[in-house]
Amino acid sequence: MIVITAPTGQIGGRLLDILLGEAPDRGEELRVIVRDPARLPEAVRARVDVVTGSHGDAEVVDRAFAGADAVFWLVPPDPRAPSLDTAYSGFTHAAAKAFTAHGVGHVVGVSALGRGTPVAGRAGHVTASLAMDDLIAGTGVAYRALACPSFMDNLLRQRASIRDDGVYTDTAAPDRTAPTAATRDIAAVAAGLLLDRSWTGTGEVPVLGPEDLSANDMARIMSDVLGRPVRYEPRSLEDFRAGFAGRGLGDALVEGYVNMAYAKNNGLDDGVRRTPRITGRTTFREWCEQVLKPEVQA
Repeated sequence: MIVITAPTGQIGGRLLDILLGEAPDRGEELRVIVRDPARLPEAVRARVDVVTGSHGDAEVVDRAFAGADAVFWLVPPDPRAPSLDTAYSGFTHAAAKAFTAHGVGHVVGVSALGRGTPVAGRAGHVTASLAMDDLIAGTGVAYRALACPSFMDNLLRQRASIRDDGVYTDTAAPDRTAPTAATRDIAAVAAGLLLDRSWTGTGEVPVLGPEDLSANDMARIMSDVLGRPVRYEPRSLEDFRAGFAGRGLGDALVEGYVNMAYAKNNGLDDGVRRTPRITGRTTFREWCEQVLKPEVQA
C-alpha cells in the first residue's frame, strides 16, 4: 500500500498518474489523502482508496497510514500559518507520530537543495523544509528527501505577463546560472523510490534539470520557443517583499520567501554536483515547448 498526499497538486498529481500505470502490475494498492475528492477525476477515484481530509490532521493520517508500506509526503502551502516552523514541522508532527504508530517502512518527501551550504540556516522556507526532513528522519522510517531547486513550472504563474507584455521577473542576477527542475521529473523520481523500496536509512536525493541556466538564458529560450520576444526584468528584494505582502500572506511567510530568494542568490542551490543519477530528463526548452507554450497560447 502506497499513500499519496497532495494528489491534486503539480507533483502529487503527476505521481498519481505514474503509479496508476505501474503500481497494479507490482501488486501495489494506492491510497490518497485529499480535502476535496471531487477534484480527482471519477475514473481515478474508482481505482484508489480515498481518505478525505487534511494530512496535517492526526485523525486523518491515523486512518490513512493504517496498513501503509510507503508514503509520499508533501506539505501544502498555508498562507495563514503563523510561522515557518508551524507551516512545515508543525504540519508534519501528526504524520511523524503516525509513521511510527503504524510501522510505515518508507517515506519519500519533497524538500529542497541547500543542506550544508553556508546560507542553509537562514534560507526561509528551505531552512524550515530541512528541519521537517530532520523530524521525519528522527522517527526511524527509511526516508528520502527529494532535494529540489526552483521549479520550472513556477513560471506558469507569470504566463499572463509573458503572453501580454513579453516580460518575466525574479530576484536573480540576470547572468547568474542556477539549476531548475520540472515537476514531472520530481514525480518520476518519487515513483521510482516508492515502487522499489530496497533502500534503507535516511538521506537526500537531489533532482536537477539537465543544465544550469541564467535568467537571461531562460528568456532567450522562451523567446525562441514562443516566437516572440521575452525579456527578463530583475526585481529588488524589497519589491519582491511588497509583492507577497500585497497578496495577504503573513509576515513570517513573506520574510521566508525573501530570505529564500536571498539565499538562492548566494549559493543555496550550488552545492550539488550534477551526475546522471540525479539529472532529470526534461530540458528547459522541452518544458517550454510542452508546458509553457500551450498555456501561453490557450
